Amino acid sequence: MKRSALLPIALASFSFVSCNAGPHISKPPSGVTTRVFASQSVSSPAAAAGLLIIDGAIDTLVRGGIATGTSPGLMAVAPDRATAIVFDSATSQVDVVNALKETVAGTIPLPGPTSSMVVPVIGTGYAAVPTAPLTGFPMGGVVVMNLAAGGITATLSVPNAQTVVANANGTQLLVFSNDSDAVTVISPLLLNTGNPVTVTAPGFDRPVYGIFSGDGNTAYILNCGAECGGTQASVQIIDLTTTPPSAGARVPVNGATIGFVSGSTLYVAGNGTPTGPLCTSISSAAPTAAQYCGTLDLVNLATMTDPYYNNPATEIAVTDGYHDRIDMSVNGQLFIGSHTCTNVGNVNNVTGEVRGCLSIFNTTNSTVVIPPDNGDVTGLQSLTSRDVEYVAEGGNVRVYDTLIDSLIPNNQYITGGTILTKGYIIDVKAVDFF
Repeated sequence: MKRSALLPIALASFSFVSCNAGPHISKPPSGVTTRVFASQSVSSPAAAAGLLIIDGAIDTLVRGGIATGTSPGLMAVAPDRATAIVFDSATSQVDVVNALKETVAGTIPLPGPTSSMVVPVIGTGYAAVPTAPLTGFPMGGVVVMNLAAGGITATLSVPNAQTVVANANGTQLLVFSNDSDAVTVISPLLLNTGNPVTVTAPGFDRPVYGIFSGDGNTAYILNCGAECGGTQASVQIIDLTTTPPSAGARVPVNGATIGFVSGSTLYVAGNGTPTGPLCTSISSAAPTAAQYCGTLDLVNLATMTDPYYNNPATEIAVTDGYHDRIDMSVNGQLFIGSHTCTNVGNVNNVTGEVRGCLSIFNTTNSTVVIPPDNGDVTGLQSLTSRDVEYVAEGGNVRVYDTLIDSLIPNNQYITGGTILTKGYIIDVKAVDFF
């Protein structure tokens, strides 16, 4: 059992306005109720950094925007969509955005950079900060942010904390650390009760991500395995009803760094090794100039079996790179994104194959489309009212028609399936229910 380290910090409440204060606003200042935020970083004064507002009904930019830091990127949205948080990589601060008023309510300085944030309940956010300093403890922790009053209420010691995942009601967090064979389980409700807030569950193989079951009693842990310096990629259940939480049997898969559950199927993507398998070794892989591919596995959660493992006849090839973005459209198209993949060709000078870090898996007919685009995939957002997917790839906002798994046709608002922006787009998040 791991001891909790609390690093109290004075609340900067004087600089904050409550994100839910004031009368009910039926429409935000932009007048748009189908909004998608896009975080835009800039490298020249020709454009302003901040959050762009996109009308998700017609795929067009709304005038104005929200001025945040100079390098806004990763975002997370509260369950009621009234608050969004944005990490600024230039300052290592989190901007708290009042989505109802389309203004920044305040900022929270973090003790280091983060690549993982969650807002599971209204008013509280968590960020995994691998370099967070804590006196008397190894470096790294989960920062607890008060989004209403402002400031950090505690920093929980989790050495080299890299990724944080929350259950539906925010009563438990799973934290994954670099180069570790354990999962840290945090119970935020135990803060300030004198009981241990964090416990360590050993018995995994370089775990990097987890997905809670519907009832929250278990979670499916993705073991990165050899790709992250371990042994074998796998899916493993953790029982959260035992004290301490216990690890179940491992189900080997071809690669496991990101996953998505739909019904009784867990879709798992990864490389399995530092490079991934040769594309030519996978029967389903279309001819490509890329040497290595990633894989997609389909784990049956009812039987905890994977017929795709280590079987070239059934393996599903996707682009390589480190897979850390995944989303499913309303009509069952699974978008899988990675970074540092093999880019092929040039989307601006199409003379042959063009390939980037995005793959689209059709869950109806089990086919894969590799769109002709370049660059890292840093954001994915589906819409519940339209058959489209917003993709932040290579710094651009692409809009895909999920009925044909291709960029939407040109219209009066969009050219080449791209919403034209002046800066580099990092993340996209829907902030309205539509």
